[in-house]
Amino acid sequence: MLESRLEITPEAVESDERRCFFGNRVVRARIETPHRELRAEARARVEVDRARPPQSTPAWEAVRDEAFDVESLDPMSPAQFLYPSRSVPLFEPAIDYARASFTRGRPVLEAACELISRIRRDFRYDTKATDVRTPLSVAFEKRRGVCQDFTHIMLAGLRGLGLPAAYVSGYIRTIPPEGTPRLEGADATHAWVSLWCGEEAGYIDLDPTNNLIVANDHIILAHGRDYSDISPIHGIVLGAGEQEVDVGVDVIPVTDVPAPAL
Repeated sequence: MLESRLEITPEAVESDERRCFFGNRVVRARIETPHRELRAEARARVEVDRARPPQSTPAWEAVRDEAFDVESLDPMSPAQFLYPSRSVPLFEPAIDYARASFTRGRPVLEAACELISRIRRDFRYDTKATDVRTPLSVAFEKRRGVCQDFTHIMLAGLRGLGLPAAYVSGYIRTIPPEGTPRLEGADATHAWVSLWCGEEAGYIDLDPTNNLIVANDHIILAHGRDYSDISPIHGIVLGAGEQEVDVGVDVIPVTDVPAPAL
């Protein structure tokens, strides 16, 4: 990230900033002004230049054994992403589903790519089927959900096989058809998986919602063990009535930004 700015309206009477265990930026704000709308607007300029994935990776069993031998407990150690977490418990149906792709001796990335292609084929993207509180078991049974659900299901399967995998939250840039203007707010918040493929290959990001290896159209916002580690907004609201959340995302290449007026 080259630069960033966060504006909260109404203005907070108290705020501070820290980094969580995984290195994600966390801003805490206390707002006492009565309000009907809370607006949090984040602007950032980032540079994305991901390396191409390796041509070959070790057999998944070798990666599993290597992960369990790792002694480091630093934030990006595979040990942090091996075990069940709050939103990704052990779930045998997801493990069995993943196991069909991880046959004996198969390269870990090859097997993972087949898994995301099966998720894309077998699960339907449906924004009305689940919400942020829906357990992965429900989304798995329905075979419906959104990127958060597909990511949690894939994490449960991978971790159940002994493979370290992290939850990544961010944005994905959408490219309109040729000759069609880019719509404001058309880009989206997104989630995907970061799979540890051994010490040499490191982490490789995979998008089960879109069946692809993550490239430069994906922008990382935060990472953790699951959604509960990196929810964009979390807190307590005191007041009556119902609440509605509206999210808009614009991802604009720098070359598309108009030059400032002189």
